Amino acid sequence: MSLPWLSQPVMLHSSRDPGMCMLTPEQCAYKQRYWVFWYEADHRYSLPTLALFLSTIIVFAVVHALDAYGPDSWTQSKLRRRAAAATRWASYRRWRVGSWSTQSLGTYMLGFVGFVFFTVMTLAPQPYYWPNTKDVSYGHSPPIAMALACLPFILVLATKANLIASLIGTSHENLIVWHNWIAWAMLVLALIHTFPFVVQGIQAGDIVEQWNTGGLWVTGVIALVAQAWLTFFSIRWLRERYYEIFKMTHFLAALVFVLFFFLHCDGILTSWDYFIAAATLYAASWLYSQCRVYLEYGLQHKARLTLEGAETLKIAIDTTAEWTPGQHVYLRFLTLGLHTLSSHPFTICSLPVSRYNGKNQMVFYVKGRGGLTGRLAKMAQTNPGTTVRVLLDGPYGGMQSRWYSGFDHAVVIAGGAGAGFTLGLFEDFVTRSQLPAAAAQDRKLTLVLSSRDLELKRWYLDAIAALLDEQQIEEGEEKKEARRLAGLTIHIHHTGIANSRADSSEDNSLPAKDDAAAPACGVVTDVPTSLRDVTTNVAAGRPDITSLCREIIAAERGSVGLVVCGPASMVHDVGHVAASAQTDVIKGGSGASEVWFHKESFSS
Repeated sequence: MSLPWLSQPVMLHSSRDPGMCMLTPEQCAYKQRYWVFWYEADHRYSLPTLALFLSTIIVFAVVHALDAYGPDSWTQSKLRRRAAAATRWASYRRWRVGSWSTQSLGTYMLGFVGFVFFTVMTLAPQPYYWPNTKDVSYGHSPPIAMALACLPFILVLATKANLIASLIGTSHENLIVWHNWIAWAMLVLALIHTFPFVVQGIQAGDIVEQWNTGGLWVTGVIALVAQAWLTFFSIRWLRERYYEIFKMTHFLAALVFVLFFFLHCDGILTSWDYFIAAATLYAASWLYSQCRVYLEYGLQHKARLTLEGAETLKIAIDTTAEWTPGQHVYLRFLTLGLHTLSSHPFTICSLPVSRYNGKNQMVFYVKGRGGLTGRLAKMAQTNPGTTVRVLLDGPYGGMQSRWYSGFDHAVVIAGGAGAGFTLGLFEDFVTRSQLPAAAAQDRKLTLVLSSRDLELKRWYLDAIAALLDEQQIEEGEEKKEARRLAGLTIHIHHTGIANSRADSSEDNSLPAKDDAAAPACGVVTDVPTSLRDVTTNVAAGRPDITSLCREIIAAERGSVGLVVCGPASMVHDVGHVAASAQTDVIKGGSGASEVWFHKESFSS
């Protein structure tokens, strides 16, 4: 039985034999030139496109390997520090346009390289469209070979557990921009491929007949419509405003696009090789994550729900899973109706320490908004401590390798639900401060929290105290405990009130932006016993994060690490300070010798 819309017999590769040329010798030579010979189009266009993507990945992979595994003579050298500062400047530099944050300068620079490549490869070969006449026919549309070479990378970059992220040492959510941009390039190439068929069909007056009799038209149009839906609906403001529709239709439209694109290519030349590569890589990533969900973690996990304050929900899961600071997992709650069909990312707010019946406790602090988190918060309010069966997918992402070698001064900033994200980093700081290598170093940690939740101070300080108590400090080590906490400072800002009073009138802490409306900051005295050696300040109004970060960078002579998890404006402000500091590092001026920046995309 023949398959619809496929040439018979079905073959993996079509022949490269063009047959006998019936044109004049000059016209035949014209037709078979290097860049325009149709029967070698896949080699001429697809292979350079593959080389572009693979060479880019290799360069970033080598840089990552040198940073992670290079000798101390390289990682601590002045040349490397200045080269890293130049790279970080491009990576951290962003702009705000209204309420929208742009991509980094480095992203645009790399994107420009791709734009030039595709533009030159598309327009430089001449003639672009064949000069067909009634008497001479050279062929039809220019090849779509570059778009085919994009397909494996688009699908891989859409997965959570993908090889590219592992090779270059970055998290999958930071690569999703390339999934979007390559998709736009592929759509433009598809439209350029389509136009000549439409124009030629209209000129010849047989476009309706071709539609009725040609499988290439049907499969091509369906694939193009699905591709356009995928690409245009991924525009940020459309995706965010209609996210539920986007999420429900994206996978369906992707399946339709790949299926009909496969049929449309019809095994021409080596076109199906790219589908095989794409399917193999995507299936490997998908199967890896599914095996972890069902085989490694299983179905036995339960999430315990508790309200911490008016707006903060605590989710705790006892598990044997392992993770590192800043990583996130995708949770699928199995008893919440339609929400069972989708998983949601949550940043882990604890470290994997076996204290709970031989298991690690995975803790999340999230803001109970609408949708899934709102329903979970309502369940916790109605029945505190209730449990919900849950599936774990992850962990993914996390801090870059630079974080684990430590900083002379680490600054962790969070807004809203991001406050829970800081707990895992705090626990990591305390744990590492006990290591012999860190005993002689006077490392500091500043935590800055900004939230509308008026009960944030209570539950946050209690959570930190509980983490310290669980460290089980042996008797006789009080001095060591005091020494390692002396460098810890906590600033808590309540942004939901304008005229509330601080806990004390003593004014010696972080200033607030809303100086006219907010009272002076004060040092908190009613803190848990475990935090008696910690400077803790509470104030009303937004913190002046920019000034704080600049003061710390100017005062520090060693390394400074900036970490932020919160609203886009907060992330932009901290990133802008980090980018500006790189120029001083390159010049070797006063202030910090290294400034490193990390933004956490997921909190709840």
